[in-house]
Amino acid sequence: MKRSRIPLKYIPHDPPPPAQTGTEITEKNTTEQSRVIAICLLAGKIMLQSGGETYRVEDTMKRMAAALGLPHSHSYVVPTGIFFSVDATEPAKLIRISERTTDLDKVSEVNAVSRRIGQGELTVQEAHDLLLQIEGKPSSYSARVKLLAAALSSGCFTIMFGGGWDDFLPAVICGGIGYAAVIVFHRLVLVKFFAELSAAFVIGLLAFLLVAIGAGHERDKIIIGSVMPLVPGLLITNAVRDLMAGHLVSGLSKGAEAFLTAFAIGTGIAVVFSLFT
Repeated sequence: MKRSRIPLKYIPHDPPPPAQTGTEITEKNTTEQSRVIAICLLAGKIMLQSGGETYRVEDTMKRMAAALGLPHSHSYVVPTGIFFSVDATEPAKLIRISERTTDLDKVSEVNAVSRRIGQGELTVQEAHDLLLQIEGKPSSYSARVKLLAAALSSGCFTIMFGGGWDDFLPAVICGGIGYAAVIVFHRLVLVKFFAELSAAFVIGLLAFLLVAIGAGHERDKIIIGSVMPLVPGLLITNAVRDLMAGHLVSGLSKGAEAFLTAFAIGTGIAVVFSLFT
């Protein structure tokens, strides 16, 4: 028997992709490096704007960069800006921080993203998307809730500092209106010092008026309790922790900012006493 031969047909194959040149590889690595730098700067910006300590911001940025392939990064953080560099050949990047508030929920969420990056659970794009969501997320507490908390805490502080229960309600009124005054004045005047000074003046004025009409008895206890929501407790704590961690510039600048806030509160109350006593 003769075997039948099956004619073979030549099928041309696609040519192999051309090898990447050194320039293309360098450009790809530079693009990826720039994305990692942008992620680290965004994470540091969110934390610093939300009340994170300086050493925590620097440590988080370095850990994220190392986990994403940049082990030799350098970060320098001060309350008004972030400097970040990865090596001697790449120019340092800078982000200006103009507004700072207290939102420890965002700080915790950025730390969670950093841990997930370190465990290899997130890609560069996924981490960037999560950080953008955190940045655009509104505050966990509305202005109404903050106002209510400030009013109630003022009454409780008044009792704690030795005031009577008949001073509780006047302190609640003074503290609530004073905290609202800070929000309103800060929108009208961008200088935080004058907003806090004006709010302290309003608190002192209300305390004098309420005691004058018989709504309260111990004027000093009412004033002390009412100004407590304005006291920069977190700022003082962060200043001390930064100084203990060796960040002298950040610690001293935060301490100076806390001193200015305390000076504004004292000045506002002193003006009221000088007018009515």
